[in-house]
Amino acid sequence: MSCELFELKELALVSLEIRDVLRCILHTILFHRALGLVRPKDVDCRRFDITYVQCGDAEAEKKIDEKIDQFISWVEKHPNRKSQVTLSFYEVRNKHPTWFSNKTERLYWEQWHINLHITNPKTHGKSHNNTKAPEDNGENDEETSFRHAALESSLREVLFQVINLANNKGDHIPSVTNSDVVSFPYEITLPR
Repeated sequence: MSCELFELKELALVSLEIRDVLRCILHTILFHRALGLVRPKDVDCRRFDITYVQCGDAEAEKKIDEKIDQFISWVEKHPNRKSQVTLSFYEVRNKHPTWFSNKTERLYWEQWHINLHITNPKTHGKSHNNTKAPEDNGENDEETSFRHAALESSLREVLFQVINLANNKGDHIPSVTNSDVVSFPYEITLPR
């Protein structure tokens, strides 16, 4: 079995936007690969005028939020870097048992590479509380508004890219053998 690889368009963002951007993208991918009994849940993005769909699975939401928290911690230690978050789907297969072990292996069948370029402009100490508006990050208001609008547009492009790829590339998906909301095991890997 070969692994289908999807490379998403790189997004340029500031650290304050990481949580919303990754939630939008990861939940959109997971929703389109959750082949069980899904209870769709519309979610309005805090910082962008974008609504995305979650699977309605509390365990998946928790796992995604934990990984995003870990990624934000990584970004704080490695500022102003390009990075990649990968969402991988796999099957678990038992290897041939031996006398001393009964090993399993992961057979990856799909990976989504989320490419991010995170910058941390100097702040001037003031912030705005309007959650749909861009945060003050040291840029003037016009630069901030322009950058925020460009990111929102790029994020929409990435979400449409996910939807198109998920809908048009499905021949590699293994047979569903359970009725869980998220039918296949998955992992989210972060840069080291």
